[in-house]
Amino acid sequence: MFLSYKPPKELRALFIIHYAPLLLIILIGPLTHILRVCYNVSLWEIPTPIVPTMAAGTLIFIGGTVFYLKWEMFWHKTYKGQLVTTGFFRYIRHPHYTSLLIIAIGLALFFYSLAAVFFAIISIPIMIWSIIDEEKHLLRQYGEEYREYMYKVKWRMIPGVF
Repeated sequence: MFLSYKPPKELRALFIIHYAPLLLIILIGPLTHILRVCYNVSLWEIPTPIVPTMAAGTLIFIGGTVFYLKWEMFWHKTYKGQLVTTGFFRYIRHPHYTSLLIIAIGLALFFYSLAAVFFAIISIPIMIWSIIDEEKHLLRQYGEEYREYMYKVKWRMIPGVF
């Protein structure tokens, strides 16, 4: 069911690129934690109390993961080759990227690592670049229908911000 949609070739490279920062967070976060705990090396710690920061990161990560899973289930249930404008898509044009950003921020805080925060921040321009490229593809695919959708739904990722 989830493997039925195969993105066009030009989007597959972007897919890898916008997941790379998330993978780096997953790798670097535990590494900085191991350095801190095992070797007392704390070059990349977030300068805040550890327990509240990790608790906030956990809650943000869980929220982002729930958002991602709900989007994923909605997308695969709804998408039949036509432009989807209901559900999350009524409010933002790219809920997938929004959920990934929330997950990245949550992981960075959970791992209590400035290096992980750095990669979460780096993921933002990568996602913006991916969104711009994806929207060019969607305009070619859906034409005026997507242009009207862009006019109706102003926000790409975060309502009121971007």
